[in-house]
Amino acid sequence: MSRIGKKPIPLPAGVKYKVEGNTVLVEGPKGKTTALVAEGIQLVTKDGHLLVERESDKYAAVHGLTRALVFNAVEGVTKGWTKELDIVGIGYRAEMKGKSTVVFTLGYSHPIEFPLPTGIEVTVDPKQTHLTITGIDRQKVGQVAADMRSLRKPDPYKNKGVRYTGERLKKKAGKTGAK
Repeated sequence: MSRIGKKPIPLPAGVKYKVEGNTVLVEGPKGKTTALVAEGIQLVTKDGHLLVERESDKYAAVHGLTRALVFNAVEGVTKGWTKELDIVGIGYRAEMKGKSTVVFTLGYSHPIEFPLPTGIEVTVDPKQTHLTITGIDRQKVGQVAADMRSLRKPDPYKNKGVRYTGERLKKKAGKTGAK
């Protein structure tokens, strides 16, 4: 039996779900989102918890995956998901342009405009070097954060660039003058 698959998902008050074919629609205080339910997997409500059950051992490979996807959807509509980025480097910064675009200045010859997908919000601190990305879809939040980080990945020699908050970097030694 899958360790993750047999864990119950707590259903907070105000969260409703509806299974339609191979997807589940989860509605909560922050909005609504969908998650995939694999073939041979059922969702059962039992005393305030959502249980993910499989028909047979044939579906063992997707049992834990389905439970994780449904849990992420439930957690997203109740608390939401966040990722934080830090911008390190002299003159490197980000600023909001309207509500749907982030403009990065990262040492290139031009500023980079990053349009935000629907359902994702970004806040930039007053110093313009710390971004907080929030949304109800965990995969979308993580993908937007990864795309922003890829605009200027952290440099192992100077430690400059866009990085996740708390990300540890291994600084490399530069060239030495060998004679």
